[in-house]
Amino acid sequence: MAAPTLQQPSFLLANLRNDSTTKPLLHRCQDLVKIIDDYPAKELHVIFPWLVETVFGSLDGILGGWNLRLLQARSHEYNVALEFLSPSGPMMKLVYKLQAEEYKYEIPVNYLPGPVKACIQQGVLPECPLFHNKLQFPLSGLLTLNLALNPFEFFMFNFAYCLITPKPPPQQQGSSTDSAYFVLVDMYLKYFLPSEGSVPPSPFSDSRGSVTAPSPRSTSVSFSGYGVHSPSLLKHHIFQQPSVNADPAAQEIWRSETLLQMFVEVWLHHYSLEMYQKLQSPQVKEPFSPTEEHVLVVRLLVKNLHAFSNSLKPDQLTSSPPTHSHTHTHTSPLEEFKRVVVQRFVQQKLYLFLQHCFGHWPLDASFRAVLETWLSYIQPWRYTGEKINPQADQNRTVPDKWESFVQENLLMYTKLFQVLLNRAVRTDLVNAKNALMVFRVSKVFAQPNLADMIQKGEQLFLEPEHVLHHRQPRGYLTPNQGGSFLSSRQRVVTDMVFRVKSHVYALEGQDCQYKQMFGNELRGAVMKLIQIIAQARQTAKRISDHSNEVAASNSFLSWFGVGSSDLNNTFSGAEPEESGECLKKTHEFLDRALEHLCQIFKLNQGQLTQLISTLGSCQDEGNCKQLPDCIQGENGLILTDLGRKQIISGQRRFDIQYQGDPELQPIRSYESALLVRLLYRVSSLINRRFGAHMDAVCSRPDFPGRLCRHFLSDGDSAPRLNQSPLSRRWSERPRRPRLSLRRLASFRTLMVLLLIYGLGAILSFSPVSSSIVILTGGFLYGLVLTLLQDKLKTH
Repeated sequence: MAAPTLQQPSFLLANLRNDSTTKPLLHRCQDLVKIIDDYPAKELHVIFPWLVETVFGSLDGILGGWNLRLLQARSHEYNVALEFLSPSGPMMKLVYKLQAEEYKYEIPVNYLPGPVKACIQQGVLPECPLFHNKLQFPLSGLLTLNLALNPFEFFMFNFAYCLITPKPPPQQQGSSTDSAYFVLVDMYLKYFLPSEGSVPPSPFSDSRGSVTAPSPRSTSVSFSGYGVHSPSLLKHHIFQQPSVNADPAAQEIWRSETLLQMFVEVWLHHYSLEMYQKLQSPQVKEPFSPTEEHVLVVRLLVKNLHAFSNSLKPDQLTSSPPTHSHTHTHTSPLEEFKRVVVQRFVQQKLYLFLQHCFGHWPLDASFRAVLETWLSYIQPWRYTGEKINPQADQNRTVPDKWESFVQENLLMYTKLFQVLLNRAVRTDLVNAKNALMVFRVSKVFAQPNLADMIQKGEQLFLEPEHVLHHRQPRGYLTPNQGGSFLSSRQRVVTDMVFRVKSHVYALEGQDCQYKQMFGNELRGAVMKLIQIIAQARQTAKRISDHSNEVAASNSFLSWFGVGSSDLNNTFSGAEPEESGECLKKTHEFLDRALEHLCQIFKLNQGQLTQLISTLGSCQDEGNCKQLPDCIQGENGLILTDLGRKQIISGQRRFDIQYQGDPELQPIRSYESALLVRLLYRVSSLINRRFGAHMDAVCSRPDFPGRLCRHFLSDGDSAPRLNQSPLSRRWSERPRRPRLSLRRLASFRTLMVLLLIYGLGAILSFSPVSSSIVILTGGFLYGLVLTLLQDKLKTH
């Protein structure tokens, strides 16, 4: 078909910009589909940067684009956006069409992750080959550096960066895992990192994929270079960039490798080892703080990577790594990519990302997203595609074939477990959501065989280095090269030791001080956590018992006035998730967590039981009746550090009650909101009009004065507790007698009145007569109480 008559690019772009403000998304996408199909790459090249910004928003966050992160399935535009941006949709067709030509699009270096930007501005070549051969050097210096990316790289960078730009507050509540952005990430990962088959080829001829092939591995490896997985490019100067590798085999997977590197760099590479060590100082400001949505997308990436890597053919899984890129031609590039993808591309950056989240995330239930991301990474056996019976999965042994993964990711298990331990002891474990997180971690590490694998990995790392040098010379010699057949097992052990040491030194640096997960120091920390878990169990039980007592006291008899009418008759420290079924769940989660910790660290059950019972008796005798540790300040009690720990661990709590004006306290669930407001207005009107008369009568010392003080609210009758400065100032104000009608808004009172009127109707009493009986009864009741109080005072 002949190409249509073309407009000038400026007119085409102007028309599209005008349509973007006047036409709905469906019509705009339909127009774009026709333009992508009909116009040549030369014309589409002009509109591509504008279109990408229109879809994903600007890099500075000022323009929101299509707001993919807020687009939920209930929206009419949801399916339109997914269809247009799908991996085989019109937008990707445009990318491939431009990719077939030599077009480049610039990205300012300032928008790159912190470590990458710092590296480039210092004149050092970044580690990631994705940024090699892309720098544009302006005459004005390095401050305005740009990266020249090809269309696919430009598209994926903007798509990935869309996640970390500030998001406007949502108009409607919705889960971030249901958003169009989250679904698109999943679609791209499954398409470009397929578990079955290979990535579909581009519909256009493309021989310009610019991905640098992985550096060849040397067969002669020295133990002096533990800190790298492959030869490092960090010390190469940016003016000496290597040329692009145009190996056709490497180009087969360039899109998959580009997508993964772009996601990892933009989402994870915000912390370097040096930067993280500086962050230990409280004066250093965080360079980047991820959101819960960000972490959930990272977890999606981890799960898809495990599924992709685990789809490796069994005969390739155990094969030794190729020594040169041109050997082992029977291994396809995609299979080789699957074999190295997790360790080489993701491990180090994900480790620093998780370590930062563990140390800086708020102590609340939103940490669950970080926790599940970590647990997904350290359990690759859950993403093998096998159908597992949920009941059989509970005691499923970790297969021996995963031992090498555990060893090569040792710090992911041990160091992050230790960081989590420090976090857990500062968390309120009475909260069922926090208790669930402790249970989840303990359940994962209690899987049969896993603790033994971790312990063996630690033993390999602690193997003395001089023994290794004695056992194995530099370079692994085969028998034909002079090696001995008798030393084959020794070579295997040495290789395992090298891999573990390389992993640890690469992630923590050569001068790291490794703390054993199964050493005495951590064992003491685990015992401390067990104590805190036991304390939380006791607190949860105490709250539950108190709630049951309150429920029992407010039984059916209380409807007739026998029960307590105190509006504050609830456990003041209980949150909504700390009541009823949630407390039962807390107790169950913590019980199971204690069982799992005993299994993991082989703790003596008898000693554990004795520790918990001793702790429980101590709490029951004293701590539960005491306030947290405080000092008396100028404006009241001030918590000490010990007091804060007691509150966090659940040992002690303040008896928090409402201390303001009783008439203005929040409307309760057992009250009619309409009646509360109406009766407050009526009582306020009466108090304003007859306040002087009330004061005069209540100030009398005789019996009528005492009787009036009984019926008219008097602030002096309220119990005085330890009060906050604000409450104390309010309570110190002179409080005048006043009429309070709020009790009439209680459903219990209304039901009693209804029953009395019903009984009066049965006895042929008119409503007026019933009202007189009620008022007379109330007056006599107050009269008797006043007489009894006088009699008690005389005695």
